[in-house]
Amino acid sequence: MRLSNLHLLVVAALAWPSLVSMALAFSRADYADALDKSIIFFDLQRSGRLPSWQRLRWRGNSALNDGRSNNVDLSGGYYDAGDNVKFGLPMAFSVSMLSWGAVEFGDALRMTGQRGNTLNAIRWGTDYLLKASARPNELWVQVGDPNSDHQCWQRPEEMDTPRNAYKVDAVRPGSDVAGETAAALASASIAFRDIDNAYSARLLSRARQVFAFADRYRGKYSDVLGGVVCPFYCSYSGYMDELVWGAAWLYRATRENGYLKYLIRNGNALGGSTQSVNQFSWDNKYAGAQVLLAQFVMQGVNGLQGYNDRADSYICAVLPRSISWSSQLQFSPGGMLYTMGQLNMQYVTSSSFLLTTYARYLSAARRTVNCGGRQVTAAQLFSAAQRQVDYMLGRNPRGLSYMIGFGRNPTRVHHRAASLPSIRTSPQKIECKLGFNWFNSWNPNPNVATGAVIGGPDQGDNIYDSRSNYAQMEPATYVNAPVVGVLSELAVGRRY
Repeated sequence: MRLSNLHLLVVAALAWPSLVSMALAFSRADYADALDKSIIFFDLQRSGRLPSWQRLRWRGNSALNDGRSNNVDLSGGYYDAGDNVKFGLPMAFSVSMLSWGAVEFGDALRMTGQRGNTLNAIRWGTDYLLKASARPNELWVQVGDPNSDHQCWQRPEEMDTPRNAYKVDAVRPGSDVAGETAAALASASIAFRDIDNAYSARLLSRARQVFAFADRYRGKYSDVLGGVVCPFYCSYSGYMDELVWGAAWLYRATRENGYLKYLIRNGNALGGSTQSVNQFSWDNKYAGAQVLLAQFVMQGVNGLQGYNDRADSYICAVLPRSISWSSQLQFSPGGMLYTMGQLNMQYVTSSSFLLTTYARYLSAARRTVNCGGRQVTAAQLFSAAQRQVDYMLGRNPRGLSYMIGFGRNPTRVHHRAASLPSIRTSPQKIECKLGFNWFNSWNPNPNVATGAVIGGPDQGDNIYDSRSNYAQMEPATYVNAPVVGVLSELAVGRRY
């Protein structure tokens, strides 16, 4: 978006240099506080009848009748971002990343007292995914008409926009969203394995079923759902990365040769062992699957070396040039990894997660990674991840934290529930168009979107604090989900 002179002045007002903020060091207690808030954000995004353990008290019940017109119960789950739509692809990815964090860093989450809160957040998502996949060869992938939703600015508790439900099936396939759902269910089954064996088994059984559906009936869900999911969550990368991702998680969950052989046999055809990428997101899962499978190569499993090589390539690509001669991405003057202007912080959190996870794998295997002739250690990977998280929390030229409720924040987060008076304090209905009075206001949001990691600044470290600036000011579950595991490691003072 091109800014007017007035807008540029607003940016300039936020762009004062802060040597103090750049020198800021966070303590373990600071990271623990940020960790707690990062999980609370999922309370803000929760749909359905809120549970007794809901910690964010100003939210209320919403969308209780989702799916009823289709004779299916689709209540629950999460809204993806600042809107009131439940998009299945980013929701399942968020659950996968929360689950991977719980699997990989469960000891750190336990030490910080956050394992229970993390599992609660995961289960709210997996309970919904179980309902959405209850019938064989059928998966409900969205509730809410995004085009109607974006014409209104309403609290989720009283929205009256259409709650149409959309599905994929054998006739209208969606291997991408189904593969991601299988990954979410399989990873969560590991997270719950020593907590609730029966629930874990149920998740794994459903993951097998959904993955078989994804693999047998191949196609992009955005090809069959068109304008309902595009341009919001089009499957730009296609569905092959999700098939690799789903199979990788099923292999980790089961250690069965069938899934291993699938990954080896299809490594080239599906691109998992050949595709080098420099981003990991709700859309493109190759880097996540490659890092996940690299652990098995380091443990001596044969046939997956191509995945390990591609994982090395990703890791080297996202490191700054001071560490890696293979670096491919831009960094802002303040040191933030910059990929694109639309919710760039998602790439900051996802790369930080993969760097931290790879550091864990390298440390256990006593290995380094070769980046353009430089041997990069696990400690260097973890340090690079920490610098990105520190930037997010306020160690940047503006001295702004892009996690709301932690440090000094922008105040006009692009989020319906946070920007409108809470229904608990102002129960009078706010009609569809009337809500834009708050949207267009320059007043700070009346409610704190605790823990929300917003889209973040541009490549020059600048941010425009306006609700209309959704690219920088909107949070999303898939931005928060990866940082939970990293913050848990920092909170316990982990060293590699």
